[in-house]
Amino acid sequence: MNKSIFSVVFLLLGLLGFSQTYEFQTIKDIEANPVISQDHTGTCWSFSTTSFLESEIIRTTGKHIDLSEMYNVRNTYPKKAWVYVMRQGKAQFGEGGLAHDVINSARDFGVVPQSVYKGKLDAEGKYNYDEMEATLENMLKSYVANPEKELSPKWREAVNAVLDTYMGENPTEFTYEGKKYTPKMFFESTKINPKDYVTISSFTHEPFYKPFLLDIPDNFSNGLFYNLPLDEFIQNIDNALDNGYTLALDCDVSEDTFAKKSGMAVIPENEADKRAILTEIKPEKVITPEYRQEKFESYATTDDHLMHIVGKVKDQKGNFYYKVKNSWGTNSGKDGYVYMSVPYMRLKAISVLVHKDGLSKKTKTTLGL
Repeated sequence: MNKSIFSVVFLLLGLLGFSQTYEFQTIKDIEANPVISQDHTGTCWSFSTTSFLESEIIRTTGKHIDLSEMYNVRNTYPKKAWVYVMRQGKAQFGEGGLAHDVINSARDFGVVPQSVYKGKLDAEGKYNYDEMEATLENMLKSYVANPEKELSPKWREAVNAVLDTYMGENPTEFTYEGKKYTPKMFFESTKINPKDYVTISSFTHEPFYKPFLLDIPDNFSNGLFYNLPLDEFIQNIDNALDNGYTLALDCDVSEDTFAKKSGMAVIPENEADKRAILTEIKPEKVITPEYRQEKFESYATTDDHLMHIVGKVKDQKGNFYYKVKNSWGTNSGKDGYVYMSVPYMRLKAISVLVHKDGLSKKTKTTLGL
């Protein structure tokens, strides 16, 4: 009788051990500005990387500056248009971009505070550039429709006129905290050096420890990525966070287990756990470099979305998760944040942008940085 009771108790304890509701403990939390929303735009690349730059300013100067996301967008669109037209329509034109596009924009055009350039909002007080996007795309298609006809040099002026109409003209000079700046002067005041930032990734179709051109649709500007073995890629994300550096993340969010509501991003070992794992601790899949590459080459992993990694948490079983700041507003996820498991990061992270000093000494030396 007693033996039977003990058996039942142990069975119940075992079941409870496999169905524990998540309890999280903060391991690392690096300061970042509050979560905001990109609204009805595909400009996550600017929201995430602008947030990243804001954290870099906090790290290096202690100042909290709310930078304009739409200023970066406004100044990146003409570059996209140039690529599309010069490649005679054989390129993607859309709202998407990558983290290095914000770094390039800051380098070429500076940055401005949000109070100086907000961009234009729709009647509901939200960002929505669908009409502008359609107008620009139709214009550009008409320019390249007849390659035998000489292209008017005024097409670039026309593109800028549309951008000014829908987003607002670029500021040339402004006053911030009692001092006058141009956008480039303001960028210089932040002490950020664009040359200090690198993008790292991990794919087996390119040599390791060399920069390569990653062939993804949003890489219109032909940005280079440093290729690392998968374990070293993850180790460098951890090294950066452990030493106070945040990272801008490009990743796939198309999985059912990237949950907008619960704010969890996980890869269950068993398909049957896809729903339960969003609220309960379940075993996760072991992600090998080969499996990661297979999912990338089959289009199961694509560069859907960019976010901002700002810390790490741990559940009661000792599993680590990355604290990722999203740009879908505070009503999504965990007050606007996503807790992303290590397996999810290993499988679905396309790349991260980080200050080169956030890399491990070994990686930094090997890459010649």
